[in-house]
Amino acid sequence: MVESSVVMILFGSFLVLLLLGAPISVSLGVSALASFLYLGENPIKFVQIAFTSVGSFPLMALPAFILAGALMEAAGISKRLVDLAESFAGPFTGGMSAATVMACMFFGAISGSGPATTAAVGMLMIPAMVDRGYSKGYASAITASSGGLGVVIPPSIPMVIFGISAIGLMPPPEAIAEHGQFQSVSIPKLFIAGFLPGLVLSCGLLTMNYFLCKKQNYSGTTDGWSGANILTMLRKGTWSVLAPIVILGGIYSGLFTPTESAIVAIFYTLFIGFFVHRELKVKDVLRSLETTTWLTGRVLLILFTATVFGRLLVENQIPAIVASSMLEMTSNIYLIWALIIFFLLFVGMFMETLAAILILTPVLLPVAYSLGIDPVHFGIVVVCCLSIGFQTPPLGENLFIASGVSGTSIEEISLRALPFALTSVIAVFIIAFVPEITLFLPELLGY
Repeated sequence: MVESSVVMILFGSFLVLLLLGAPISVSLGVSALASFLYLGENPIKFVQIAFTSVGSFPLMALPAFILAGALMEAAGISKRLVDLAESFAGPFTGGMSAATVMACMFFGAISGSGPATTAAVGMLMIPAMVDRGYSKGYASAITASSGGLGVVIPPSIPMVIFGISAIGLMPPPEAIAEHGQFQSVSIPKLFIAGFLPGLVLSCGLLTMNYFLCKKQNYSGTTDGWSGANILTMLRKGTWSVLAPIVILGGIYSGLFTPTESAIVAIFYTLFIGFFVHRELKVKDVLRSLETTTWLTGRVLLILFTATVFGRLLVENQIPAIVASSMLEMTSNIYLIWALIIFFLLFVGMFMETLAAILILTPVLLPVAYSLGIDPVHFGIVVVCCLSIGFQTPPLGENLFIASGVSGTSIEEISLRALPFALTSVIAVFIIAFVPEITLFLPELLGY
């Protein structure tokens, strides 16, 4: 009886506060604190759990990757990556918008953030596409949709958060008895596993882009490909292309951890910005530090409160109840995957990605263990599902950024982004139903 009352207080107050328009960190914190007081717990425990949540070494990668992404934009690295992608467009149907998808892949391999990728690429590519005859709505929609690749192509901030959430959740003994030992979760393993799923999502977007551009008659240049132009852009963008190679190569080779790779990325960017491109100024560094402080503080507030919220869920057996309910409904793994995917897509429309991961990982990961689903595979599917939330209203952060850059209404961009969202959903189902796409690279590299 006490357990059901706590759950009612926890979720009831959380939903009421959200409906009243309270920030998600406030909603999580107040509902968790109300539950603590109802149980007669010392509020100091609330603070201790929250403080412990930000004491992990992998979490240091979060501000470092945010800072690296901000500095790379100021140092001219993102502009050179976009110019390189644009040089490959040529006469290909929808070449400019295809170059936008490629640019988002490049920048996603640096920033680890969907909104940051959309902003950095959108400011350069949306005006360029409009100049080539694309409608503002379509240019904004393809940019907002491709920006979600920033959290799937490693390194990825949501993968760091999933890793931190999942590392402490051990598989239930009955799941081990039925399916054998599960592999452990680590952030380098998640980064490696995310590479091929990121390519699957990208190929889906490029395919849909081709058909839509053919229908709209968005053709490429009449001049054809220019080998000289491509070589020039490659030469100018050499140091920019090396950035993701240095970051991911170091992680994949085991030379350094994700946290250390983020620090390497910062120093690499500072060196390139000050001494090679000579475009980075001290005021840019200060502005990047200011952006990093603001974004990190916002994320850590959510992490504080969501960790306590998640702990209350686990202590009140909510994950076990959800797992048993789903398994009672059906034991078909494909049907349960469909239920999980549609649920995550729905949540992604209304809740910030990092908060959703922190709240839902303790609830849904036990379901995955009960079905024998690999936790790394499950984590990648969760991140892929929630990445689609960046391009779907009402929350859709990428839509707001693209709207701000292009001056187009959210409604028009949302409508034009629907085919890309549908393609991404199909790609997520393929990733979920074919675990080898996710697990091939980690197994190949000996993880």
